[in-house]
Amino acid sequence: MSARTFQLDREFVELHVLLKLLALAPSGGAAKAMIAAGGVRVDGAVETRKACKIRSGQVLRVGDEEVRVVG
Repeated sequence: MSARTFQLDREFVELHVLLKLLALAPSGGAAKAMIAAGGVRVDGAVETRKACKIRSGQVLRVGDEEVRVVG
C-alpha cells in the first residue's frame, strides 16, 4: 500500500474531482464509475456519492492507494 498527502486549498473538494486531480482516475467519467462501483472508501466506509464533499482530515482509499487530505 502506498500513502500520500493531498494539500487542500479550499474548504472542500468533491470526491470525483479529487480522484481526477490525484490521477487515480484518468477522467471524470472514470472517477464517477469507480465511485458508483464501490471502489472508493472515505474514512473506512464505502462512498458511493460522486459529489461527496471531502474536507481536511479525511482519508481516502482506492485500491492499494491511501490519501490523507490536509488543510
